[in-house]
Amino acid sequence: MTVKERLLKTIRGEATDKLPYLPRLDVWYNANKFRGTLPDKYKNATLKQVYEDLGFGYHYIIPDYKSWDGEDRDVDVGLGHYRFNTKPFRLEFHNIEREVTTVGEGRFQIRYKTPVGDITTGYNYDEKMKRNGLTLNVINDHAIKSEEDYKPIAYIFENCEVIPDYEKYHRFKEEVIGDFGLAVGYCAAWASPMHYLVQDLMDFEFFCCEWMTEPEQMLELCETLTPFFDKIFDATLNSDAELLLCGANFDRSITPPDLFAQHITPFIKKQADRCHERGKFLVTHPDGENMGLLEEYVRSGMDVADSICPAPMTKTTLKEVRDVFGDSITIWGGIPSICFLDESMTEYEFEKYMNETLESIGDGKHIILGIADTTPQDCNFDRVIKAGKIIESFGPVK
Repeated sequence: MTVKERLLKTIRGEATDKLPYLPRLDVWYNANKFRGTLPDKYKNATLKQVYEDLGFGYHYIIPDYKSWDGEDRDVDVGLGHYRFNTKPFRLEFHNIEREVTTVGEGRFQIRYKTPVGDITTGYNYDEKMKRNGLTLNVINDHAIKSEEDYKPIAYIFENCEVIPDYEKYHRFKEEVIGDFGLAVGYCAAWASPMHYLVQDLMDFEFFCCEWMTEPEQMLELCETLTPFFDKIFDATLNSDAELLLCGANFDRSITPPDLFAQHITPFIKKQADRCHERGKFLVTHPDGENMGLLEEYVRSGMDVADSICPAPMTKTTLKEVRDVFGDSITIWGGIPSICFLDESMTEYEFEKYMNETLESIGDGKHIILGIADTTPQDCNFDRVIKAGKIIESFGPVK
């Protein structure tokens, strides 16, 4: 059974030859490659070669946001959009003018000039972030900062063209991932227009103030953003991806249950239904504190919850998550990253935690074990390998 077959069968709740284990290694690899501290056998290896040597499979849900060709393509990060190669669509912003200003080492400011007013955004990507293996930038100047910014941001997305662009994604899917994993089709890190506001377009404090004082204006903007949102989902749905990612970084502190139920769940439900009509699956990336949100995930109809992080890093145990999800949602992750740090767990505690994890998952159906959220940069890499051997002892999933 190939890794791809094993993953798809697990998502469908079917029997597999063994319990899947797919640790995410890109951040660990990037950091140690940059520092020159990769294990000796991997000094000159690509990330794919590392995965092939380990034999677990290629983890590809969260992309490499820096995998673009030519000049810096991060200019629209302040609008929540990256132009990495494996994205199955591209955006063309019409009838606007950009001014890009370098304001410091790795710090940029972009002014968008529109007929109805200007907005500014800013982001940074510095040496420390590179040393830590990160490919996401940090937005330090959000697009919507005042009442005057609503009209320009609406204008920008009303004049944004979504162009399906599958060549590089399909090549990556076939030539890099192949049957060694699932090349997830990346739609967006936000699952709905309201989630888009809180995640990318507004500072969280400003979002909370606006939600208390200007909810009608926010809802009107969300309505304006919905056709754009639907277009990027359509473009991703029409790719060859079997599994689509839409929505990431849910956490009860920034996406509380009441907000989630009203303004995120219905959108995920619509996306999941459309995926199912095409024989495809929907994955989200809820890697935060999920207490109070688990029931909403079930109501949403999502198929896979990637990077579920249980206690002791959050308040819910893996068994508690599994009890709520049942056969509705496949858990991807389930092993907290601190398990792989010597300063957090002794070898005995690590092995004990791994064995307790296997005891908590019952028959193992709808379980893809991995490291949540990702393998730490300074991990004990021997434990990444040992975890695979312990998981192998679970045997077939029947």
